[in-house]
Amino acid sequence: MNYFRPSFVTAFIIALLTMATACTNNPEERRTPGDLIDDNALEFVIAKEIRASDEGYEGAHLVVTVYDGLVLLLGEVASTRLQEKATEVAESLYKVDPDKVYNYLTVQGPISRLARTNDRYLSAKVKSRLLVASGVPAGKVKVVTENGIVYLMGKITRADGELVVAEVQKSFGVQKIVKVFDYLSDPGS
Repeated sequence: MNYFRPSFVTAFIIALLTMATACTNNPEERRTPGDLIDDNALEFVIAKEIRASDEGYEGAHLVVTVYDGLVLLLGEVASTRLQEKATEVAESLYKVDPDKVYNYLTVQGPISRLARTNDRYLSAKVKSRLLVASGVPAGKVKVVTENGIVYLMGKITRADGELVVAEVQKSFGVQKIVKVFDYLSDPGS
């Protein structure tokens, strides 16, 4: 018999959830496929440039996430120098606003594959919770998990951000929540 490997099924579910969260609840702020392509291309370029800037990144676990102009650097590097250099490289690139680069790289050895798998599972669980929660603008937030810490990214009002955080706090296994929000003004103000 031919069975799907668990990693394929997990990746497929995560891909479906990621595509579902690309849609927003407000038609005026809908992200276009071009926005998604731009974010993915910029992620690739930033990661490539950081790795090319120093040999020390060769064994590092580096995760670059871009969402609506916000750049999040995650993972593990061998030294503080590499941690700082990653920020410098990212900020120097075209189409990157230096004020919107958030470096949460840690100085330690790479986390295990089991921990990374758990992070993917936790992200999927959080995304699913946000999608089914009523009144929560799940489509305006990107969820990334690294070593049990959930990072929430997006352009969102403070009120909507608090709704999202309150829902994420209900997910078992979340060690910490980090908000990487570009706050919009509330429509009522």
